[in-house]
Amino acid sequence: MRQVRILVVGDLMLDRYISGVVDRISPEAPVPVVRVREESWAVGGAANVAANVLALGASCDVVGCVGEDDAGGVLQDALASLGGRLEGVIRDPSRPTTLKTRVLARSQQVVRFDLEDDRDVSAEMAGRLVAAVGQALPAVDVVVLEDYNKGVLVPGLIQAALEGARSRGIPSIVDPKRRNFFAYGGVTVFKPNAKELEEALGDSPRPDDPRWMEEVRTRLACQVLLLTRGERGMTLRGDDGVHIHVPAVARSVYDVSGAGDTVTAVVACALAAGASHSEAAVLANHAAAIEVGKAGVATVSPDEIAAHVASSIPL
Repeated sequence: MRQVRILVVGDLMLDRYISGVVDRISPEAPVPVVRVREESWAVGGAANVAANVLALGASCDVVGCVGEDDAGGVLQDALASLGGRLEGVIRDPSRPTTLKTRVLARSQQVVRFDLEDDRDVSAEMAGRLVAAVGQALPAVDVVVLEDYNKGVLVPGLIQAALEGARSRGIPSIVDPKRRNFFAYGGVTVFKPNAKELEEALGDSPRPDDPRWMEEVRTRLACQVLLLTRGERGMTLRGDDGVHIHVPAVARSVYDVSGAGDTVTAVVACALAAGASHSEAAVLANHAAAIEVGKAGVATVSPDEIAAHVASSIPL
């Protein structure tokens, strides 16, 4: 994985955490008064996938847009400090950087407020993003499309990224959301979670039914359907008839936020390094088990994955 290069395209977001203590209720309204003690920032969305790729030791090119605002600068600085290649991150003065602010008191979330514009990017911005993907493609080993319904992954950009990956003979991976759920035909690995799949299909997932999984895989026009199921692990269905269930291996669950981004990053890096789809899923499952044992959105190192795999092998 340390020798591969991944292209991550999608919705870049910034997470802001304001932490403090509550010792009284406001006289102005029946709400707690949080006395602020600490403020911190973390990258989110497609930026968190990129952070996970970089934590695995791989190189990462990022394509997306941020606003002409302080949050956009913080996000770019954070990715640059991790070693990300940001030539494809474009400032858009017409929209803000997607910013999610969480107010915490004694580790409990009091409120969250979001600053965002989730409309599709303009045709001019989409064209610039398509050009950025075209510039990055010749040097990368895998393309990741990370969709959070924030307007970056418009049909033209999706098509350009997937066609570019196919023309170069490299794998592509999508982490979908509802708006463009059926727009990723031809992708190598389609990775929804159970809730996303149920909402899109209007049908309860039946991952233990090979026929049902094959029907869904065919409808989505993907080579591999990788369904993540939280505490139930993952189920993989391939166009070669492979149907496997990878059980969850988490020993403790502290926080599930960011686990899907970790899975996407590990699958991408594993496939780029020559792993089979099944091997990539197993490694990603171990990585997710480590991530959910950490507080907040976190990354996972190769050494942590290796140690977790080793500890799971019966003596």
